[in-house]
Amino acid sequence: MSDAPNINRSTERAFGGMGGGLPLLSLPVLIAAAVWAFANGQPVIGAVLIVLFLLVSFGFYSLQPNEAYVVTLFGTYVGTDRRTGLRWVLFWYGRKKISLRVRNVTSERLKVNDKRGNPIEIAANIVWRVSDTAQALFDVDDYVAFVNIQIETALRETASHYAYDHDDGGEPTLRADADQVGERLRTDLRGRTAVAGVAIDETHLMHLAYAPEIAGTMLKRQQAEAVLAARRTIVAGAVGMVEHALQQLSDREVVVLDDERKAAMVSNLLVVLCADREAQPVVNTGTLYG
Repeated sequence: MSDAPNINRSTERAFGGMGGGLPLLSLPVLIAAAVWAFANGQPVIGAVLIVLFLLVSFGFYSLQPNEAYVVTLFGTYVGTDRRTGLRWVLFWYGRKKISLRVRNVTSERLKVNDKRGNPIEIAANIVWRVSDTAQALFDVDDYVAFVNIQIETALRETASHYAYDHDDGGEPTLRADADQVGERLRTDLRGRTAVAGVAIDETHLMHLAYAPEIAGTMLKRQQAEAVLAARRTIVAGAVGMVEHALQQLSDREVVVLDDERKAAMVSNLLVVLCADREAQPVVNTGTLYG
């Protein structure tokens, strides 16, 4: 059992602040009253009104769309105000603005080992946003730095579960199954960043390549495998064409061939169909059996 201490999870709740319209209208009234008090020989009242004017002024803040203010009272979380426009609270409330807008992050190119142990370079693009302001500000030290570190960790972990390419067992690979890899990365990141009140919207691989020290060797391997695959297709097609030709000759009784002549014809046809260069025709001036 782990001896790590339990962390008190924060939960966002709405803050019932008030609009700034009425406090804003009170400011000229307070100024006018203070001027009147000083003019009529009541400096104490005038000074009190000036102080009230300053205290009311300190309580204003404004919110744009997809922004929020986290409100605290002497270190205790009070709530989060997400309502846009001019807002106001009593001056002794602490306020901290936090952005709720979508953020787009492209990770650095990481050098990791794939499932087969081959060194590769990989990078990903992550789209994320703050979903719980209380968790983002109070449950982690710096939620932006926390997310960036978790992106690197999750990307390394995900890459280690897939081969770069050429998996003969039919398993998904990094190059051929980018959507599946991205979904696994997204699931992993969601679990890692849940403590920070962050939502992961999209994950995509942005860069994928063999590490420079093996890139040349792997390129030759890919070229060789491509040649072999093309050869297999050519041979399979050639065998079918030869089989069809022999069947047509037999059905139409164009010529009757024994097994030896059939073998010779099959050999010649395969050479013609599978050769890298065009075959040079040879005119037979004798008989078939000569």
